[in-house]
Amino acid sequence: MRTIAFVGASGTGKSHRASFVARQNGADAIIDDGLLISGGRVIAGKSAKRAPTKLASVRQALFIDKKEAAEVSGAVTKLNPKCVMVLGTSDGMVERIAEALSLPQIERIIRIEDVATAEEIQTAQNIRNVEGKHVIPVPAFEIKQDFSGYFLHQLRILQKNIMSNDEKYTEDKTIVRPTFSYLGDFTISDNVIKSAVCHEALKDPVVKKVSVLDIHSTSHGAHIDVSVVLKYGVNIQEASRKIQERIRCGIERNTSINVRRVHIFVKSLHIDK
Repeated sequence: MRTIAFVGASGTGKSHRASFVARQNGADAIIDDGLLISGGRVIAGKSAKRAPTKLASVRQALFIDKKEAAEVSGAVTKLNPKCVMVLGTSDGMVERIAEALSLPQIERIIRIEDVATAEEIQTAQNIRNVEGKHVIPVPAFEIKQDFSGYFLHQLRILQKNIMSNDEKYTEDKTIVRPTFSYLGDFTISDNVIKSAVCHEALKDPVVKKVSVLDIHSTSHGAHIDVSVVLKYGVNIQEASRKIQERIRCGIERNTSINVRRVHIFVKSLHIDK
């Protein structure tokens, strides 16, 4: 197993470009902000961006906690990648991470300046400093549970191979606003969610009436119970499944809240006169 590193100052776009740089340098696993990532999936670890403070975030990214370091190190051994790419803000940081995870000595360090222009780096820093947004190089469904209730959405990017000038491919990434963001927390009231649930359900023409019975928030997402009156003659099970999916997709799309389940209770059937 080989180890390489991708280094750049905070907010310069490392995570944004991580998958691309890994692909170009033969790395089939990435260590980024406390996570072991491979094949577009989170294999092990806890995101440093979920830490309550910046200090805790740094400790998480450096694998200071020996138990968590051992867990990720064990996952690397089990995964047995050909090459691991470690992300960090300095040479010292990536070396400390490699040491904490018992990785082979870093044989090459790639700089953000090697793969991004000064203008692109400045744009990335502006997004970080002004909007407090961070990128995690995995699809949204991979981390939605950990970031439920926080600003989160998927970013699909058409990436051009700057080395060959012709190869292109798409990558899924996720934008999050970390817990420790200086912009602060935000909440969405139950009444707003209830209105959104009713709106989504009533988009289906077989739904004649809808009322939200309960919204229960958990650390992993929302549980929603909904009562509906359906048009007489419809297949109740099929209609209910469609309403469930419509509500789940609508709430997740419009609020970024992870919906763990939607229960549909068919109260009665309506006969059109």
